[in-house]
Amino acid sequence: MSKSDEQPEIETIAKNRRARHDYIILNTYEAGIVLTGSEVKSLRDGKANISDAYGMVRDGEIYLINLHISPYERASYNNHEPTRTRKLLLHKREIGRLIGAIEREGLTLVPLELYFKRGIAKVALALGKGKKAHDKREDAKAKDADREIARVFRAR
Repeated sequence: MSKSDEQPEIETIAKNRRARHDYIILNTYEAGIVLTGSEVKSLRDGKANISDAYGMVRDGEIYLINLHISPYERASYNNHEPTRTRKLLLHKREIGRLIGAIEREGLTLVPLELYFKRGIAKVALALGKGKKAHDKREDAKAKDADREIARVFRAR
């Protein structure tokens, strides 16, 4: 089996568990992130938090706001700012699609997961529509019903 036939090695750094609870996920995209050296080192240590992060369109480009990457302890005096705005790397066609969905349809760009793929930092982005309180209650009821059905089948 050659190297190209294998599945790409994915090492998860951080997941946004609240995203699927707070948003109806419509589409997902994979984007690269523009990072500094100390940020990459900190990510390799697993020091990141994406729960408060969101995507924003500015000047025809997509940026990730509030992604918290802790400062790298062994970096020199020129360490990075933890919550700086980071540019996302996407194809022009994908950027156009995202800009249209965000501006016309009022959707939100939410990061789902931060990971390394073949040694390169990537973020899984989702176009999401905010859930209302009654949507969240319906999801909870459906989840409870599924859990109850699974429990009954296990008992048999």
